[in-house]
Amino acid sequence: MQGQLDTDLSELGRLQAKSAAKSLAERAPIEIVSSDLRRALDTATALGEHTGLVVSTDTRLRETHLGEWQGLTHTQVDERDPGARAAWRADASWSPPGGESRIEVARRAVPVVEELVAARPGWGEEPVVVVAHGGLIAALTAALLDLPVERWPVLGGLGNTSWVQLSGHGSPDALSWRLDVWNASASVAGDVL
Repeated sequence: MQGQLDTDLSELGRLQAKSAAKSLAERAPIEIVSSDLRRALDTATALGEHTGLVVSTDTRLRETHLGEWQGLTHTQVDERDPGARAAWRADASWSPPGGESRIEVARRAVPVVEELVAARPGWGEEPVVVVAHGGLIAALTAALLDLPVERWPVLGGLGNTSWVQLSGHGSPDALSWRLDVWNASASVAGDVL
């Protein structure tokens, strides 16, 4: 459970990043914003190399801080805190000891999207790619879709280098979001929990 530990991509991760970059580049994004954690930034950089875009970073896109669980395996967490991981997955307001809840993660991430929208008056169909982490993406998606907090767990895990596609509808000051794609991948990902 990495959380905000800054780790490198594995060889498989680098291959997945290149594959995803090739697929996403075909959509002709106009901007790429990434978490500053290396595993996300290296993934975003692969896309930047395919598109010629410079990747900007934003620390608010970091993964959920998992507190005392960071660096532990699922088995170690389950042995240490029986039932806690299940409670965490089932309740977006619950946080690991010393960590963040999904509500807190969304609270820091939603402004990134609001700022991207505000900076592009008249923004149309051109995609902006936000490269982050599974927990953050799920929390951000649930918040943007204005799902009731008790329903946030319906958005399951994301495979590494899989993506979500949202489209905004309405005026910039009264934007509503639609979920177009969840957990898409350039290849079949076997790492969804």
